[in-house]
Amino acid sequence: MGYPMAGHLQAAGHEVCVYNRTFAKAEAWVAEHDGKAAKTPREAVANADFVMCCVGNDDDLRSVCLGDSGAFAGMRNGAIFADHTTVSANVTRELYQAAQSAGIHFVDAPISGGQAGAENGVLSIMCGGDQPAYDAVEPFMEVYSKICRRIGDSGAGQLTKMCNQIAIASLVQGLSESLHFAEKAGLDGRAVVEVISQGAAGSWQMNNRHETMLDDHFDYGFAVDWMRKDLGICMDEADQNGASLPVTALVDQFYKDVQKMGGGRWDTSSLFKRMRKLDAL
Repeated sequence: MGYPMAGHLQAAGHEVCVYNRTFAKAEAWVAEHDGKAAKTPREAVANADFVMCCVGNDDDLRSVCLGDSGAFAGMRNGAIFADHTTVSANVTRELYQAAQSAGIHFVDAPISGGQAGAENGVLSIMCGGDQPAYDAVEPFMEVYSKICRRIGDSGAGQLTKMCNQIAIASLVQGLSESLHFAEKAGLDGRAVVEVISQGAAGSWQMNNRHETMLDDHFDYGFAVDWMRKDLGICMDEADQNGASLPVTALVDQFYKDVQKMGGGRWDTSSLFKRMRKLDAL
């Protein structure tokens, strides 16, 4: 997702230098968008006022930020690091403190909207961190977002992203059950959705995924492997703050079933494929 996001920044007239752990991807980005590519995070951030990051998980983020070749070692005093990765609030707070010690600023800014949202520049960005740092970086994040908000102090952005993933998990399972029920009842699923989507049942998932679900196509968005990583983060945080997430825990196990079906890289709407498989047993 960072590939198109960096492209939007370049198209907006900013001087962009990119880094990817697979350097060929960085070279491909330069060939498409101009700009520059670097072979280490430290090299990429040299002389930058703002650094945006989007990787995979806690360990990936630490590896990009810390160490002699990490971004924090190369950022100049007062520069701002905005992290778009979905990670734990714990690693966010850890890196916030490390950034402060290095004389730089850290804003957690996880994103929602999927690959299409990144490509079209209409992501939702939920942020945590110090208000002055957020105010400075917000205009740059607005280049690839439809909404960008500071929710609170460091970690608040990641906690809000957890709320997002909790809501999505139950929505997708509910939609899958609705379409499954329609099929078992002998109804035209598309006709059903055309009607119910205009009422209280309507959702983004319903509007954008019901047809591909019915067509048995599941390569349109956020992968099951990543969703299970995110739901694990949600449940770990719930263990710490006392929240009860029984439906989230159940849907996480349904996604585990999808992985066992070989669907780790299918998009999250593949919960419907799981239901069809159960029906065939």
